[in-house]
Amino acid sequence: MKVLVPVKRVIDYNVKVRVKADGSGVDLANVKMSINPFDEIAVEEAIRLREAGKAEEIIAVSIGVKQCQETLRTALAMGADRAILVVATDDVHDDIEPLAVAKVLKAVIDEEQPGLVLAGKQAIDNDMNATGQMLAALTGWAQGTFASELSIDGDTALVTREVDGGLQTIKLNMPAIITVDLRLNEPRYASLPNIMKAKKKPLKEKTPGDYGVEIGKRLTVVKTTEPAVRAAGVKVASVDELIEKLKEAGAV
Repeated sequence: MKVLVPVKRVIDYNVKVRVKADGSGVDLANVKMSINPFDEIAVEEAIRLREAGKAEEIIAVSIGVKQCQETLRTALAMGADRAILVVATDDVHDDIEPLAVAKVLKAVIDEEQPGLVLAGKQAIDNDMNATGQMLAALTGWAQGTFASELSIDGDTALVTREVDGGLQTIKLNMPAIITVDLRLNEPRYASLPNIMKAKKKPLKEKTPGDYGVEIGKRLTVVKTTEPAVRAAGVKVASVDELIEKLKEAGAV
């Protein structure tokens, strides 16, 4: 079974994000970029499936700018077998919308015929949490979102999902789209030998046009702002004063 893993290039989660002065977006100048953490978990899970004999090949796919090669090389260094880069824009500030990404991935699926797609539940830059669901709709495949546990048995997948009420376990018929959550696994670090090997692994470069997909803009970012600064707290001398302050603030 082939496993397809979409990966996205995002601002490293350790970096403090800066908003442009004009509010037009996030400042990416001289900012460290890395693989989306949820996608990294998906790559790790695909590798574990291969190690368990449930998968034969892992294909990493990224859609965006040419610099996404670095992200794909990270996935290859972790253990993916080959990679596909779909160059969809030349501007690093262009965020390819979920529907466009899903359409490209649908075309890649039609060409590669994987038995499973493992994706991060969302990207940490826009928190859309939509691509996996849209891809499932386009393919007509079963979907399991927010997976914290995954077990593959023949033509079925057992997925434990994190929901508001706790945990929900569902059984899916393969092929399927599964989006992963933080608690599924702990991604491995790529060893130096594997980093060197990753440079020689196949990385095919394509465009949306090669797949007959048109990348169009459907969303417009009106304004980007910093989170509101947290107001200073106040000390109260008694419970009665606390209740009075809460009433003044409209909290009770």
